[in-house]
Amino acid sequence: MYADRGSAVQLAAVWTLAARSARSLVYLPIRANPFPDGDVSDGEPVSLGLVLVHHSLQFPTTSWKQVQARLGAGKPHTATTPDHDFPAETAIDYQRRQYRAYRDHLRFGIAAHTLFVVGNSTAFREHGTALRGLVDQAPSHLHRYPDAGHFCVKLGPGPWPRARTRRHAPARLHIQYCTV
Repeated sequence: MYADRGSAVQLAAVWTLAARSARSLVYLPIRANPFPDGDVSDGEPVSLGLVLVHHSLQFPTTSWKQVQARLGAGKPHTATTPDHDFPAETAIDYQRRQYRAYRDHLRFGIAAHTLFVVGNSTAFREHGTALRGLVDQAPSHLHRYPDAGHFCVKLGPGPWPRARTRRHAPARLHIQYCTV
């Protein structure tokens, strides 16, 4: 996934909405968005929509195609989210993620050309801290470190690398900052 400054701000805002509202399914129809010009990734880009959903909804991803077909053009709504809803990087206890009893991980799934990110409030908030870094640090990163290549955020499902995930879902969500 690619994001410029404006897209990164919007992504952080809808991520906050997903963290705050356990009864909402947040859909971003970004599949039709064009890829940035130039050499931006190691692999071939894949166009997917994005859905952020709280695990308590128990939304069956297999029914997404039917739900998506019933969606209309929609009406624009305005929602206000706090700027600093994500915890500070130093406040996150990364060590507790190593324990089996820890359940605040994100899960990924794919259905009907859409990537589903499923988690609870804690998982969305803690991973939102990394997204906030995309907004705050990425614009100046290439100026401070011209040889760095690119700035990205990688959100994973947990501390254990998973070779296979359900429905060929990616093991990590890779969001790369681009200056379009």
